[in-house]
Amino acid sequence: MSTEVTKMFSELEKSLMHCLIRDRHPVRNALRRIEKEPLDKQQTQLAKLVSRIEKSQQAVAARSTNPALNYPENLPVCEKRSEILSLISENQVVVIAGETGSGKTTQLPKMCIEAGLGVYGRIGHTQPRRLAARSVSQRIADELNSPLGETVGYQVRFTDQSSDDTRIKVMTDGILLAQTQHDRFLNEYDCIIIDEAHERSLNIDFLMGYLKQLLPKRPDLKVIITSATIDVERFSQHFDDAPVIQVSGRTHPVDVLYRPLVRNDDDEEDRSLFEGIAEALEELRSIDKAKGSPGDTLVFLPGEREIRECAEFLRRQQLPATDILPLYARLSSADQQRIFRPHGGRRVVLSTNVAETSLTVPGIRYVIDSGVARISRYSYRTKVQRLPVEAISQASANQRAGRCGRIEPGTCIRLYDEQDFFSRSEFTDPEIRRTNLAAVILQMLNLRLGDIRKFPFVDAPDDRFVKDGYTLLSELGAVDNARKITSTGRTMARLPVDPRIGRMLIAAGQRNCATEMMIVAAALTVADPRERPQEKQQAAAEKHRQWADDDSDFATLINLWNGFETQRQELSQNQLRKWCKKNYLSYMRMREWRDIHRQLHLMLRDMDISTNSEPASYDALHKAILSGMLSHIGFRAEQKEYIGARNRRFVMAPGSAGYKKPPKWLVAAELVETSKLFARMVARVEPEWIEECGRELLKYQYFEPHWQQQRGQVVATEQSSLYGLVVNPKKRVDYSKTHPEESRQILITEALVAQQLKSDVEFYRKNIELIAEVTEYEEKSRRRDLVIDDHALIDFYERYFPEGVFSRRALESWFKRASGADKRQLYLTREFLLSDAARGISSEDYPAELEINGINFPLSYTFAPGSSDDGVTLTVPAQMLPQVNERLTEWLVPGFIHQKVVAIIKALPKPVRKQFVPVPDTATRFLNQATASKGGLYIQLAEFLNQTLRPERVTPEELMSDALESHLKMNFRVLNGDDVITESRDLAALIESVDVSGETSEYVLLDDRFAGHTVNDWDFGALPESTEAEVAGLPVRSYPCLKSDGDTVVLTTENSESQAEVSHREGVLALIRQQLAGMDRDLRQSIQTQMKPHWLLAKGMGSEGEITRELVDAVYTHIMLPLDEALPRTPEEFDVRIQRRSRLHQHLEELLTQFVQWLKIRHGVLKSLRGAVTMDKAMAFSDTKAHLERLLAPGFLVEVPWPRLKCFTRYLRAMEYRIDKLQGNLARDRQSMVEFESVYVPWKEAVDRGGANQEALEEFRWLLEEWRVSLFAQPLGTQEPVSLKRLNKRWHEIVQAGL
Repeated sequence: MSTEVTKMFSELEKSLMHCLIRDRHPVRNALRRIEKEPLDKQQTQLAKLVSRIEKSQQAVAARSTNPALNYPENLPVCEKRSEILSLISENQVVVIAGETGSGKTTQLPKMCIEAGLGVYGRIGHTQPRRLAARSVSQRIADELNSPLGETVGYQVRFTDQSSDDTRIKVMTDGILLAQTQHDRFLNEYDCIIIDEAHERSLNIDFLMGYLKQLLPKRPDLKVIITSATIDVERFSQHFDDAPVIQVSGRTHPVDVLYRPLVRNDDDEEDRSLFEGIAEALEELRSIDKAKGSPGDTLVFLPGEREIRECAEFLRRQQLPATDILPLYARLSSADQQRIFRPHGGRRVVLSTNVAETSLTVPGIRYVIDSGVARISRYSYRTKVQRLPVEAISQASANQRAGRCGRIEPGTCIRLYDEQDFFSRSEFTDPEIRRTNLAAVILQMLNLRLGDIRKFPFVDAPDDRFVKDGYTLLSELGAVDNARKITSTGRTMARLPVDPRIGRMLIAAGQRNCATEMMIVAAALTVADPRERPQEKQQAAAEKHRQWADDDSDFATLINLWNGFETQRQELSQNQLRKWCKKNYLSYMRMREWRDIHRQLHLMLRDMDISTNSEPASYDALHKAILSGMLSHIGFRAEQKEYIGARNRRFVMAPGSAGYKKPPKWLVAAELVETSKLFARMVARVEPEWIEECGRELLKYQYFEPHWQQQRGQVVATEQSSLYGLVVNPKKRVDYSKTHPEESRQILITEALVAQQLKSDVEFYRKNIELIAEVTEYEEKSRRRDLVIDDHALIDFYERYFPEGVFSRRALESWFKRASGADKRQLYLTREFLLSDAARGISSEDYPAELEINGINFPLSYTFAPGSSDDGVTLTVPAQMLPQVNERLTEWLVPGFIHQKVVAIIKALPKPVRKQFVPVPDTATRFLNQATASKGGLYIQLAEFLNQTLRPERVTPEELMSDALESHLKMNFRVLNGDDVITESRDLAALIESVDVSGETSEYVLLDDRFAGHTVNDWDFGALPESTEAEVAGLPVRSYPCLKSDGDTVVLTTENSESQAEVSHREGVLALIRQQLAGMDRDLRQSIQTQMKPHWLLAKGMGSEGEITRELVDAVYTHIMLPLDEALPRTPEEFDVRIQRRSRLHQHLEELLTQFVQWLKIRHGVLKSLRGAVTMDKAMAFSDTKAHLERLLAPGFLVEVPWPRLKCFTRYLRAMEYRIDKLQGNLARDRQSMVEFESVYVPWKEAVDRGGANQEALEEFRWLLEEWRVSLFAQPLGTQEPVSLKRLNKRWHEIVQAGL
């Protein structure tokens, strides 16, 4: 670097001392950068920098000329001007304590100019209220004879009326605080005056701490703290024992009188607050009379309600020549102006503590102090701003008393005693100790000022309030879990609004509703412009209703804004004022609302938050509101009471849009506790919006995680809550997103092992098939040690199932991509699943199907003792139920039969059972010679046991013990279509109870000809033996037949082959007789003619009509449908039978001849059996009569084939012969009866049971008849050789063949 350039840099460095302070640091940094640049670039950049330095020095020169400074002599502060100037020059911080009226606010800035300040930097002068900043700046400008905005300027919120030439800048403390964001060292100022520091607002305390940290870094900065005479020593100590100078005020002496409401005398009653005020006014009126002129009285009350009630009470007292005026912050501007107008007579102003410091009421001579006020306090426990009525501090009481010493000596009456006054706290708690600190913390984080707990506040905030501030910022997303500011937090810090409102504006930009949100945000930062005069509340409410929205107070504000904007564009300013007055709106508040809205619009534009051109939806707007008000939600519990976050209970403030019809869920702009906890500015919201906006804050609980087959994933019931308030009590969610490991375990246990996956993925399908196959071994063998248990399967899948797979879709996707080796690991093997004990189980012992009449029906096995389907279950359609052979199902399956036979034998009485020990061996011997094809189990077993028990016998019924375990009886499951209609182990009961007619069951015929059509001739072709169909995948067989239905014949089907045989015989016979109607009549007439002489012989066998009908039926049966011929099933076969009609009359003659002969023999036998019978003949007579009744039983003519009927004469003659020869043959007769019974009884039992081999039983019957002839009338001869030995042999053959 050349010597000339070096010298230039040195000169520029020295010239900085004559620049504005705010330019020194940037220029110095620019010089450092230029030094590092190449020489060819330095000249150009230095030229620009010199221009900037010259411009800054010109500004300093312009400020160097002081305006004419004049100090009013009547102001106390001016009397100490020289002392103050000296302190300012010698000290960096000065504390000036001056009473109201001392002139410190307007004169101190001029003294700073006189002290040479305001040249290199401005004199910053803060005020706690915007109105004061505007009026103070105007007053100082007037005293300096300078237009406002030049030497003296001001800045409030969004209005900046200052210029580069401004030396004194009056502003609110909030403005100065906001400037710290872009001017951390406050280089714009060389002097800062903090006025009214005793008010200890949050901003003032923050500024005091900020300046405490800043002063060591800015030794050239002067700080002046002004305060009323309230705790000034604390300020001095805060700034390292800064000097304090006291300045007297222009006040007059005040007499303080104590008039407590509580009486000391027990005999006197305590007064109410209003009575105390009335008596105090009466006392002051007497003072007025002594002075000779009336004076105004200022009465301090805690709130609006008390003011209204007190005004009403005092008006009823009819105070003479007295105006009673209310004064509170929400009062309309017109009513507030009444207080400042000239008046005559006496006024009583009823005010809240707004008149204590914020507002000066003129002409006040007297003060009545109730001693209480509503003090705003934030509760860190309930997270709400409370306004409790509490006793004021001594400092506040003195401030109130000072309101009446401004113009002349005054009197203050305190409605409490002096002891009470001195027992109160000396000062009111500063705002920092009773408000939410979120805004302060946010600014500190943005300015990187460090830990708030180490920040040098005048009064350090409670740690609990600090924690609560961080909690709110976390709720708004301004800080993270480490309490570091987020990008959202930095954006919020740039907005000069409450953090909640800032968060709402950011969300509005994201949800495309910033246009509406700016209106709402601006409205929430100003007083409500809607005025409600006490005497015109109803009228005001009617006017305001035009903008009301039934669901949202926020939407009401937007409607009001739009209505005002429409009128503003159409009306002049004067007309607009009238319109506002007519609609009970404050014009000034509407203007303020517009100003704030305009400035917000400019700020959002600079922050690249775009506005929306189309109106935003209700949902979008209120979701954005929720983003900032998540802890202000509520759920309606009962009537109009709501449960809010952190278990708070509150009610909507009267006047809200939804007050009459409260919504289920709402959000409120604020929660304020007065007499109750009220929600103000509310709107209806939906719980889904809360979930969406507060997703990061919600706490979740999960219940009943399980595998849901339909969705193919692990789901759970999620309950979401926000600060203890349940938002969504029951929501089904994907459990794997929050509990992946547990979800994987559930998928393995409930989806894979429990086989609920419902997927075609190959390994799963193959594994299920293999498990089903091997598990059936356990069901069949009734053992649980053949297949590995579920725990082993779970361990298998946990070892090989892929990580990160939690749903059916994910599994199927993984399986498609997986390598062959990974896939193979998931396949189970038979060796892995089965133990060695399963190898002895064969399919022959446990078949999968049971064949019945050539049709296979499925068998299933269940090992579940006590359950309805324990053991073997046969599944059969309802239509096939009658075809199930119970004798066959008694045998169950080969794997169970030995156990069943053992159980049957063990159930026998002990005397019988002990003959067959060891029982298992007996069962084995029986099963070696018995099979299901030979008949029922119980019949064969009874026959087998009876071979040992002779002459004692055990019947099959005795073997059918109810004590038999249920799994040793076949379970029948009856289907109707795909539905199981019933199941039971009692087949007979099932057949009786289940409708198998086909009317209510699903049944499909292969040919609709068999659907019950009436037939008059065989014109329907050949009739098949059976038809088959499928119902629910199972075969169903039916048997077509003709059926007689009264006087008609129908073509139908029967479910039972035997029933179809009976029905078809009757149906064919009826059809034949329809064809031969004339022949039928002739036969009847012939019978009546020939039987006329013999009817008496037939007595006891039925009526003439019954016998005639049976004879005709027998003729037709013997000729047309002989029992030994197959029934016709084709038209040709039917025609053959019709052609036999010529033989009917001839056969009738033969039958009648035989029948008359039988009647005569019968008559003779019965006649022989009548009369007195000796005991030795009684048994023979009884046996003969029973035999006669069996032989000639009703229907025998039709049921017995004609060749056998021809033998009836011989059978009847044998009875006649037996009776005739009985006298000398009684012993032989009795022996014959015993022998006959030994064979007849087993046969009769088999017949009664409905033996399977009906033809063999029928044949054996006629052998028995022949044997009776041989036993009791041997001379008559038999048709074939018969003997006891032959019959026993034949019976044994029948039993072996199967009953």
